[in-house]
Amino acid sequence: MEKAIDIKQLLKIMSMLRDPQNGCPWDRKQSFQTIAPHTLEEVYEVVDTIERQDYAQLPNELGDMLFQVVFYAQLGKEQDLFDFDEVVSEIGNKLLQRHPHVFPAATIESFGDKKNITPDQVETNWEKIKQSERKQKGGQDTSILADIPAGFPALTRAAKIQKRASQVGFDWPDHEGAIEKIREETLELEQALAKQSPGIIEEELGDLFFSLVNLSRHLKIDAESCLRKATNKFEDRFRALESQVADDGVKLQSLSIEAMEEYWQKVKKAKETN
Repeated sequence: MEKAIDIKQLLKIMSMLRDPQNGCPWDRKQSFQTIAPHTLEEVYEVVDTIERQDYAQLPNELGDMLFQVVFYAQLGKEQDLFDFDEVVSEIGNKLLQRHPHVFPAATIESFGDKKNITPDQVETNWEKIKQSERKQKGGQDTSILADIPAGFPALTRAAKIQKRASQVGFDWPDHEGAIEKIREETLELEQALAKQSPGIIEEELGDLFFSLVNLSRHLKIDAESCLRKATNKFEDRFRALESQVADDGVKLQSLSIEAMEEYWQKVKKAKETN
């Protein structure tokens, strides 16, 4: 059996990997900037594991993600910026402050004075608290859209911006308005296509994507997850199509679009039946 490792030992292992004399050459070479892309990869691997419901593998993937935090903490410690304890303290205090309905005095000791509150009310309160925190931090950007990372995936960033705007009432009252906007943007895209103007086509297509994200938000569906599932479904069906075509001794490239559609419908029907 593998030896159980606790968080203190994990931090020690990380410091050893960064040891100037006896550490790992690759780990010693890394910086905040070079580790960041790996962090994104690990987050996506965690999400993929959850969506595949491979919970036996999830601890391993979560460990990889935790290692990223430990790595950043070691870099921060070496540069006298922060350490792992400060990271833990920051998130602990943030959780206490952002859950006044659970911790009225923002302390662990105040736990137990339960208040009846809905999940939607919790989210509304979170936005108010975060807005107050942004004001306390100061800075020149006082917009309600401040501090939304530009590096977010496009669908996620669109949803975040829309959600912030909705906090001040800039939003459709329900999903019907969002659907009507999609119809409007689709028509404008068709008009741009008729004019064969590449720049306008791209702009109108972007507006359509943005409107679709708006609809997903109103329906309380995560746009990123929704698109990933749709892509995975297409991949699964297309692989089945490839397999069926190969079983028939036919080259996929030789098929007409009509023949491919016949195979597609067969595969689709078989998948829906199973």
